[in-house]
Amino acid sequence: VDSEAIARQGILAVQIRTGGFCHLNAAMVEKGLAQLDLTSLDLIFLENVGNLVCPAECDTGANLNVAILSVPEGDDKPLKYPLLFRICDALVVNKVDCLDYFDFDMAVLVRRFRRLNETAPCFELSCKTGQGVQKWCEWLTGEIGYR
Repeated sequence: VDSEAIARQGILAVQIRTGGFCHLNAAMVEKGLAQLDLTSLDLIFLENVGNLVCPAECDTGANLNVAILSVPEGDDKPLKYPLLFRICDALVVNKVDCLDYFDFDMAVLVRRFRRLNETAPCFELSCKTGQGVQKWCEWLTGEIGYR
């Protein structure tokens, strides 16, 4: 469903099937990449699947690892899934437009995140309203320009 929605926007998408596994691994990603003309691409986003545990334990070969947490998921996730937050290069907190509707404390989340990861930036954004998206894109552009 997600890859079809992305394709409808005119963006090239490849669906990688995990065969029932709860995460992607480098071999699966390699098969997906074989379906692309890599010489025509500047940037590839790889969305790993499953829960917040398995993807952090498995190397996909990505250059950057970004954890995405949505406000409805709760500010306690760094306590429950510390590895993901420890190894990420950035944290994106999405759906901040919903903060008034959920028991989510951004300061508490950031404090918990910083105990695990002192250097990765944390971006607060809303894909619905556009809040924070520009800052996130500027960081990402800077990162890929240096890698």
